[in-house]
Amino acid sequence: MFRPERIVERKSTLFSVVVTGVIAILALPIIIPHILHGYHLIHIFLHIGGLSLAVFISVLAGFAYYKLRTKRLLLSAVAFTVFIGAQIALLVDATWPIMYDFEIMSISEIGHLLTFVTLGLLALGVFRND
Repeated sequence: MFRPERIVERKSTLFSVVVTGVIAILALPIIIPHILHGYHLIHIFLHIGGLSLAVFISVLAGFAYYKLRTKRLLLSAVAFTVFIGAQIALLVDATWPIMYDFEIMSISEIGHLLTFVTLGLLALGVFRND
């Protein structure tokens, strides 16, 4: 009998569900319009892979925090969630490089800034004494 709780217990199944879900969500707006763009599509798939890994690790960190309730795991879960935002920003920049530029900074700089925030939060989680 299928139970949704077992998806989290088996990490290979969870990884398959996350990758399939991310690709299914991004297929119509991002993958299909760029299917014939050669190396540009490879660049897009690199960011889709990063986004899939970020979602997978965020889900794992979220469930680990739910089980143990430590501040270190909370910082890790928040860090990986911020990393999802960074990967989304970098994916948008890779897909539509000229379309989304803001007054103050470009979207690629926002993605890199969010990646730096991720590293900072992970460092806080590692060096935190609980």
